[in-house]
Amino acid sequence: MKILKYIVCFLLCLSFSGCGALQNKNISDTSDNNTSAQNETSLLKGTVVENTGSMLTVQTENGISYSIDIQNADLSVSQDGIMTGCPAEIEYTKTDGVLTALSAVIGEEPKRAKARDILSDMTVEEKVGQMLLVRYSDEAKESIKDYALGGFVLFAVDFKDKDKESVINEISSLQSESKIPLIISVDEEGGTVNRVSKYTQFRDEPFKSPQELYNEGGMELINSDTIEKSRLLKSLGINLNLAPVCDVSENPEDYIYDRSFGKDAQQTSEYVKTVVETMTKEGIGCALKHFPGYGSNKDTHEDMVYDSRPYSVFEESDFLPFKAGISSGAGMVMVSHNIVECMDENYPASLSPKVHQILRDELGFNGVILTDELSMEAIKRFTGDKEASVAAVLAGNDLLCVTNYKEQAEAVIEAVKGGEIEESRIDESVLRILLWKIETGIIE
Repeated sequence: MKILKYIVCFLLCLSFSGCGALQNKNISDTSDNNTSAQNETSLLKGTVVENTGSMLTVQTENGISYSIDIQNADLSVSQDGIMTGCPAEIEYTKTDGVLTALSAVIGEEPKRAKARDILSDMTVEEKVGQMLLVRYSDEAKESIKDYALGGFVLFAVDFKDKDKESVINEISSLQSESKIPLIISVDEEGGTVNRVSKYTQFRDEPFKSPQELYNEGGMELINSDTIEKSRLLKSLGINLNLAPVCDVSENPEDYIYDRSFGKDAQQTSEYVKTVVETMTKEGIGCALKHFPGYGSNKDTHEDMVYDSRPYSVFEESDFLPFKAGISSGAGMVMVSHNIVECMDENYPASLSPKVHQILRDELGFNGVILTDELSMEAIKRFTGDKEASVAAVLAGNDLLCVTNYKEQAEAVIEAVKGGEIEESRIDESVLRILLWKIETGIIE
């Protein structure tokens, strides 16, 4: 049945090529003024642009949108359900200006179908490798061949004694080694965290912090800075900036304050919205961090952190910038290592199924969830390397930020082959990663 469903969806997609206009079996005019068409059966072909449950809005190839009641229709839907971008073929009637579907065939969204096609040819080892975002090193090319890695994180040392041309060539060489195009990422937040612009061969001066930019020129300067930053990174071959920082902090004594926008949740949300929308327009990936929000907690690079704030604080403050980023199109969220007691008193957020469920269900995020670096001291004091990577997958992470990738990859592969992790669980994450790569243009 599954194979038959794929065939049907494939044939449906083919049938839509060059066939988006409204077509009618018994009438030639379907405008609201055509009273002779009442109760006649007609056929609509187009793309789903909105789904509210009982009502479906379909846009034809010529740009006209039609809202159709599908509540009592005979539906044939792709395995991912009715999503924006899915091809649709709907047989309907029209009575008193209301369109009512008799039957509807909804195909798979083309980008998702492409991602699923790539996934279908991957081995377990390749799937697990795709879930690893690895600290860049001299053995990068070897690691691509041996572990089919999803991508790399570059740090300041990787740019220190190089010029633009050498970085471009180095990244291009990495991409040529990989069967699936790589994520090449950096933390270029501005202010205290810059990996590229701290060196004058890339920029005359380091990018300023969000706080400095806003104080000098408001959101307009934030926007222009984001454009320049995105274009610089893209020119080098970098396709993901691990930013913006969504943490709400107004206290200069907080660890995260200097990296934050330094204002309340509403103002931070506006900042995040601006940055995400601009980065998306510039064609570079972004990652909202550090969910569910750092607050006044200390640095998890150095120690385990316990957050005892009530859940209402997160609902009324910390969640808001993440919601703003998600609604603005951010496709990736990084989860912190804080133990947030009101959500899960036993596990760091990065290893907590409960925290991931909140991100998915309450914030409505369906993109890629990324761990903070699993080699941080907070995780080392909590669990071992191999246990951490397996726990991270079981918690719901899609992409694991790691340094000791060999141990992490082998642990997850062993867990899959031993039945501790279902391969279908791995498939869910890899499908999200591949879809993210397609949507950001990394996979053409």
